[in-house]
Amino acid sequence: MGKRYGRKRGHMRPKTPEKTNTSKDMRKNQRIENNVAHSSSPSSSGNSSEDHWKSTTSESVLVYKEPSVYDNLLMTLGSGSESLANVYKRRKKEEEGRSDTEEDEDYAFEMSGGSEEENNGSDDDSGQSHAMQTEIQESINIDPIEQSEEDETVDEDEASDSDEEHELELNGQTGTDVTKSMSSFNLHLGNKLSNLEVVALTKNKWKFEWEVPAVGMLMSKWVGTGKCFLKEDNDNCVSGLKQKLYKHWLNVYKMSGGINFNSSKQKLFFSICNSYRDILHCNKKPFYLKGLEEDSSIMDAYIMHALNHIFRTRDIVVKNDAKLSKNQDAVKEEILSGDRFLDHGFTRPKVLILLPLASVAYRVVRRLIQLTPSSNKVNVEYSDRFSDEFGAEAVQDDNDDGENEIANNVRDNENSNIQKSSKPSDFQVLFGGNNNDHFMMGIKFTRKSIKMYSDFYSSDMIIASPLGLITKIGEAEVEKEKDVDYLSSIEVLIIDHADVIAMQNWSHVNSVVEQLNCFPSKQHGIDVMRIRHWYLDGHSRFYRQTIVLGSFVNPDLNALFNRLCVNYEGKVKLISEYKGVLPKVLLQVRQIYERFDASSIINADDSRLDYFSKKVFPKIKDSVQGGIMIFISSYFEFVRIRNFLKLQNASFCLLDEYTKQSDISRARGWFFQGTRKIMLYTERAHFYHRYKIRGIQNLIIYSLPERKEFYPEIVNMLEGSDNMACTALFSRFDQYRLERIVGTASSKKMVSSEKNVFLFC
Repeated sequence: MGKRYGRKRGHMRPKTPEKTNTSKDMRKNQRIENNVAHSSSPSSSGNSSEDHWKSTTSESVLVYKEPSVYDNLLMTLGSGSESLANVYKRRKKEEEGRSDTEEDEDYAFEMSGGSEEENNGSDDDSGQSHAMQTEIQESINIDPIEQSEEDETVDEDEASDSDEEHELELNGQTGTDVTKSMSSFNLHLGNKLSNLEVVALTKNKWKFEWEVPAVGMLMSKWVGTGKCFLKEDNDNCVSGLKQKLYKHWLNVYKMSGGINFNSSKQKLFFSICNSYRDILHCNKKPFYLKGLEEDSSIMDAYIMHALNHIFRTRDIVVKNDAKLSKNQDAVKEEILSGDRFLDHGFTRPKVLILLPLASVAYRVVRRLIQLTPSSNKVNVEYSDRFSDEFGAEAVQDDNDDGENEIANNVRDNENSNIQKSSKPSDFQVLFGGNNNDHFMMGIKFTRKSIKMYSDFYSSDMIIASPLGLITKIGEAEVEKEKDVDYLSSIEVLIIDHADVIAMQNWSHVNSVVEQLNCFPSKQHGIDVMRIRHWYLDGHSRFYRQTIVLGSFVNPDLNALFNRLCVNYEGKVKLISEYKGVLPKVLLQVRQIYERFDASSIINADDSRLDYFSKKVFPKIKDSVQGGIMIFISSYFEFVRIRNFLKLQNASFCLLDEYTKQSDISRARGWFFQGTRKIMLYTERAHFYHRYKIRGIQNLIIYSLPERKEFYPEIVNMLEGSDNMACTALFSRFDQYRLERIVGTASSKKMVSSEKNVFLFC
């Protein structure tokens, strides 16, 4: 691979006649790329607010502009380099609207007074450019290890098979033709945000302007901002996918028994990912709830999207390296004057996938390897170590490219483990493998190999759990020699099985996302002259695509999607209606729903506790029978109820996610024997243990469960009760949970009705 050269901004003065044509062609190509970069992408051209930004920008007059990060960088480097100082001066003149003639006159004025450099023409230009090149190389410390590893990726034949639209940029097509031919990858990363657009994005005001029925999903629809891309012809929805990846994906699909790929769920969801919009899909039936086909289809789609993003990023870097290597004798100021050589972020990792458990990560990475073309995985390094640390006891065959492996693993867990335990089947499938929730691994793709456990700074993709990543962030805050700058250039963030992560600690996810796309504390050997401008301007978070996937939505997921996902392309989310799970209650239980009033979501918890203490607890305080179980969704509510019962000197026992095993057995015995009248039981304790609580006579659901499948499980524990009654508390801010349990239609009536008590039998 050739040396990397610094990028110099500004116009050039006229060269000798024999080099004028070359300069003209390059300026022509630069104009084409600028037209493409400033043209609106198909996914956003219909957004009226964006049109307003552009029209306002075009009509505004030139005013004083604060120096950007890129300007400050040039100024700093220029303090020790006359060539770079000239670059900064010319960039300022360019921003002031000075013409080439004016700049040439200024340059001639600076060099006046019988200067030999002015009279020597292009020969001295070449020498000056060579001096600039040397000084830039000395000022930028490129890691020799990273340099040698990158050499492994250089392959002219492979580079030429990729971006057809990149070649079109060099063939003199018009800006419109190039825009139609370019992939969504180049359109997304090549767009330049105006100051007005950035200001609008920071205000977080999103309006979902269109809706489209979700194909293959009853009672669901996609809604989105900007232009509706899902209404267009879907035949070209994989046009942005590299041909090599597409052929291999199609082959894997056929080998797994697929018939019509064009109408498959994989292709449909890939088209949404390929729009580079932020996505919230929280009605995905997970693999552990007999939703293997749907879950696998969505997983295949986002894996292919991630691979496509990584491979296209690598192709651009390899091509630019090759061009710079071939033009070592050319004038580097002219070569690096356009935007086409801006292909770097602050660090190398571009994709981050957050997963809850090591067994889920094992499933995703194995599929990632299967979906990687054979020529790119001649060698998979540390696969044995990965199987030992992430997999179950049985190691599957790496040559299986279909979905049979996943299906067999699920069936084996269901058939073998259920016979040994009374736990529900979904519990066995989810926790039957490696349930470690503290892991982090880097993956690097080279020309012919996949390197797992690669150094984070040399990785293309990072697979991690929120706990594993938050631990690294905490270490970096304490130890100065450590940092998490590898999170500074993440361009695609995927959070899969967000519903399971919500049962762990969702605040970790918020902390991780807030840490993304920040300015790095160190340089890490990157060529600063090739960093994209929107990185240097601090706008990279507006280019990051975030994909959130789960089986349900709650206020925490919504808050992250609304507050921390600010992709300029816009947002797409799935809205679903529910039938409810009341038919799954097998017993004839009187289910009484009592609504309490809460003025805002901030004081909803206080209102709930106040209603419980005044309306519910007096009815059970003097109960002689006992057997009262209070089900609580969150740990914070659990603490408040525990403290309240202590103040009331109530007879109760505890069963939460932090209770020791010995205390759990003792509490269950006390409750069953009647020694303790009240038991507090949390949703997370049920999620991680699925206890069968015996001796329940009266069930009080203090807060509805997030996971709808837990409701019939908890209510069915009343089997053998003399009372067969269940009381559930809710407010209008429990709309999400309520509709998943009683159904969307019923929940709307219950929230808006004048009555406060509702009965289901």
